[in-house]
Amino acid sequence: MGVKAPMIQPGEMAPDFTLESTEGTFTLSALRGRKRVLIIFYPKDNTPG
Repeated sequence: MGVKAPMIQPGEMAPDFTLESTEGTFTLSALRGRKRVLIIFYPKDNTPG
């Protein structure tokens, strides 16, 4: 279902990506220029994700 990509290391820039969320579309590139961005993934409760 997903695409495997090389693991990035702390301090490295993450590749750009776009995700759908319950609040709309999220694009990492929209946050460029900020000092730090923390990305947390949590699958919906009671799903196999």
